[in-house]
Amino acid sequence: MPQLGETVNEGTVTKWFKQVGQSIKRGEPLYEVSTDKVDTEIPAPLDGVVTAIYVQEGETVVVGTRLATIGDADAAATPRSEAASPTKPRASVAAAPKTAARAPEDTAQLSPVVRRLLAERGLEADQVAATGPNGRLTRDDVLSFVRAQLDAPATSPSASLSPVVRRLLDASNIDPSTLSGTGPDGRVTRHDVEVAIAARPANAGLRGDEVVAFTKIRRLTAEHMVRSKATSAHTLMVREVDYERVEEVRRQHGAAFREREGFGLSYLAFNAVATLSALRDYPHLNASVNNNELIVHRDLNLGIAVELEGEGLIVPVIQNADEHNLRAMAQAIRQLADRARTKKLTVDDTATGTFTISNPGPFATLLTGSIINQPQVAILSTDGVSRKPVVVDTNGEESIAIHSVGLLALTFDHRAVDGAYAARFLRRIDEILNSRDWAAEV
Repeated sequence: MPQLGETVNEGTVTKWFKQVGQSIKRGEPLYEVSTDKVDTEIPAPLDGVVTAIYVQEGETVVVGTRLATIGDADAAATPRSEAASPTKPRASVAAAPKTAARAPEDTAQLSPVVRRLLAERGLEADQVAATGPNGRLTRDDVLSFVRAQLDAPATSPSASLSPVVRRLLDASNIDPSTLSGTGPDGRVTRHDVEVAIAARPANAGLRGDEVVAFTKIRRLTAEHMVRSKATSAHTLMVREVDYERVEEVRRQHGAAFREREGFGLSYLAFNAVATLSALRDYPHLNASVNNNELIVHRDLNLGIAVELEGEGLIVPVIQNADEHNLRAMAQAIRQLADRARTKKLTVDDTATGTFTISNPGPFATLLTGSIINQPQVAILSTDGVSRKPVVVDTNGEESIAIHSVGLLALTFDHRAVDGAYAARFLRRIDEILNSRDWAAEV
């Protein structure tokens, strides 16, 4: 099982794309891994033939566990089926090297890294034993605590179930004791649950209703949204923006941009660059709340909410996004969205976000009050842009013109900032959209 992120210690094999005896090319998808943060397709590290698979679909194993062996064509004649083992053979699919740990800041307070790790795992600081200087809680303390929880012995039959199987059972209201497991040592597998669901009578639910079990990503999205609403004092503020200057750049340079890049120049890229610039002037919105203090982040890591064909949402992150001009931002957004929808993201691609943009605009939405992506303090919704009559001032004379107009909707945590601060932030985005030399960045 590869190391998919610094805080990820286990993963569930959800799908094998190749079976024992089948040939595979280096870089071709071999299997899919599910963690509590992301689903990822893992490519084969070399050419060859799959000679053994040790971990079946639906099984959860720790990082470093041997999953399969890729050998030459002759080796396929004697496939093996032994149990999973953490041993890493020369030609096996094994763990990637772990990312080197970064030392926390030398302060008496919790470092931003420690705070984020605690928030991501839903932990309180007093749950974890501190071993740092002067009793300070360190990053390694949190990771050790998480690993100890994962390694703790099972105390009930259901404890041996993988996270995927447990979520399927809960969503389908099935008691695991009623199933006959076909996995190792009689363990209930994902396939066992799916067979039980398929065998239910058609009228198992209410008459005429369809019972649709939540997918993993939908369940995680739901849990995250409920937790966010219970945590932050959500407040919505909206500003109407005249996008005519942006539209002029899109009309003049859009065709050439599409021909060169292979995709269109959307309003999202303009909004992202303007938002990041405004965050430098209003940094308390690039922050997170911890107890009775605001942690203002130095880095501007922009999350872009991506919808996964109705299954749920994921928020890949552009690291140090304020270093991107318009063209680079458009490229980065496109690449992240493509990787999200093709399950090529790693856990690190969804970590350390400091501000998020949700973009329902392509669906011509009017106004969206998005839910804050914890532990951040704000999220900006960029809704639809349409042609509307507006009043314009031409040489001191007012007249009516047709411009491209849209709404920017900021949901912010009122614990962190007040309404006036948020209003000035939205005004600053508007000013940047209507004053920046966008043509020079295309």
